[in-house]
Amino acid sequence: MKPGPRNLITDVPGLTVGNASDEAVKTGVTVLLCDAPATAAVHVMGGAPGTRETDLLAPDKLVQQVDALVLSGGSAFGLDAPSGVADALREAGRGFAVGDQNIPIVPGAILFDMLNGGDKNWPENPYKSLGRKALVNAAETFEIGTEGCGTGATTATLKGGLGSASLVLPSGHTVGALVGVNAVGSATVDDGPVFWAAPWEIDAEYGGIKKVHPANPGATPPIKGGGPREATTIAIVATDAALTQAQAQRMATAAHDGMARALVPSHTPFDGDLVFAVATGAKPLGDPEQDPLHLGHAAATTLARAIARGVHAARPAPGDTLPTWAGRFAANS
Repeated sequence: MKPGPRNLITDVPGLTVGNASDEAVKTGVTVLLCDAPATAAVHVMGGAPGTRETDLLAPDKLVQQVDALVLSGGSAFGLDAPSGVADALREAGRGFAVGDQNIPIVPGAILFDMLNGGDKNWPENPYKSLGRKALVNAAETFEIGTEGCGTGATTATLKGGLGSASLVLPSGHTVGALVGVNAVGSATVDDGPVFWAAPWEIDAEYGGIKKVHPANPGATPPIKGGGPREATTIAIVATDAALTQAQAQRMATAAHDGMARALVPSHTPFDGDLVFAVATGAKPLGDPEQDPLHLGHAAATTLARAIARGVHAARPAPGDTLPTWAGRFAANS
């Protein structure tokens, strides 16, 4: 199996991604826009989540589809970002029709990037404006690394970032992942250059270092210090398969395995780790039993790759509190 042509979540037809960043604040917003309303679900594994409209995504709720999803920095302040996206979508005539009104369905999740060296003394919450800007920037091609919600992201030992990857399955379905990597844990083994996600790497997409150094399973892994809400890895997995909301939720659940493969530790009490799932429905399932199994496995491996790609692509910036992967390891890799 190989990635799609861009190795981005937008290899799933009908999806675009936009980023907006504030480099002084060291934060940003990432928006996944669906060309048409798409089936969506969510699964939360972290102990400190920050979300908007995720209750709506349960399979027993009225609304089954979303117009867009938002991943934002800013902790609780970042929950304003979906409002900017919803305002712009409403102006464009998008949304769930209720009488003569359109209500855009824009769930979102936030990560904590408030202690990363940026200037947080803003006179007005910037996230609503950043959400609108990210939507305007939505396109099939976008940058990863120090972009969007990954602008100020960090891990235990390195700068985090925005990651994305894709995979085309033998069934013809495409799976993509998009992730803001801001973990309590580490993306690399024993504070070295090898990514925990190395076994799933394709075509040297994050350095090509295949040798996995032995890790002591009983050792205490490096963690980012702090308390509740000081971390969180937030992600979206998407497919062009026709899934019910329950099947999409199962895909989101399976994708958390990829997070655990790529970040050690993951799903801690201080992370709000969350995965959204989106299914555009463009391609029917060929086998209603086997295809969802393979989609879930692909979502996990693709998310693991996206996490490593986000950390690998991070760029240095003034005031950083941690080095980038390239800054520490590229010369010796």
